[in-house]
Amino acid sequence: MRPFKEIKANYYFTKEDERRLLELKIVMEKRVDRAVEALYQWINSTDSAKKIFRNESLIRHVMKLVRFWFISLFSGKYDNYFYDSLIKIGQRHEKVGVEPHFMTRAINIIRNTTVDIICEEIELPEEREKYIISVNKILDINLDIIISAYLEEEVRGYSAAYRVKSRVVKFGEIFAQLTSIALILGLILLTGAVVYLCGRDIYEIFTGRLEQTIITALGSVLILWVMLELINTEIAHLRGGKFKISVFVGVALVTTIREVMIATLKHDTIEFIVALVASVLVIGIIYWLVKKTEEERR
Repeated sequence: MRPFKEIKANYYFTKEDERRLLELKIVMEKRVDRAVEALYQWINSTDSAKKIFRNESLIRHVMKLVRFWFISLFSGKYDNYFYDSLIKIGQRHEKVGVEPHFMTRAINIIRNTTVDIICEEIELPEEREKYIISVNKILDINLDIIISAYLEEEVRGYSAAYRVKSRVVKFGEIFAQLTSIALILGLILLTGAVVYLCGRDIYEIFTGRLEQTIITALGSVLILWVMLELINTEIAHLRGGKFKISVFVGVALVTTIREVMIATLKHDTIEFIVALVASVLVIGIIYWLVKKTEEERR
């Protein structure tokens, strides 16, 4: 499967789309029965669909799942958890023998019903069109992922090589997740050490030379701030967000600035201080370039 970020980018699914869908949440929660009922009526009126849903209790169970899925469309949270849930839907449909054209038709019914609700609730044509575009995007993304997962599951059943490849990829994904968790735990331990360093430096303000210890403590606080940024960045990445290289460059920049402060107070050689200042300048330029590139990619 393609990465979820790539899929959303292909459909130009933006933060504005997420905001609009979230704004529709209250309306759609009130009208969810209408969407579920439309799908229920189609199943009952289609012979080929009734062959799959063999009894009324099974249909009712599926309608409960449809209700949950429909509400999740307007949750405003479209992360890896949302992505994984769609993959499971596609895999489950393949196992029970629901062919892709049924899923396409079901999404089409939900789309038509949702558009009707939007037309009834939003009067201004310009605003209405924006909401409809956002709904179409999220439904197309859902259909894309579900059918892709369905086809992959189908291929896996016929190809031994593909099954091996899938297991290797899955192992790699699990290993990457565990490594990210280990990295977060390591950053937490390092942050604890920096907190101790800050506490020691602040304590020395009251026991040592004031001007020297204040500068040292300030440098430690800067490092603590960067460590918190590292933890937040890694957590966001674990949730499916973008990986920010600028934060790691920032660590090097802040560390070097701290060394400049300490070297100045210790009256180190002018050559050493100039070398540190030059390092700050170079790392600062790199940080600015990386930050600018990250902002342009948003």
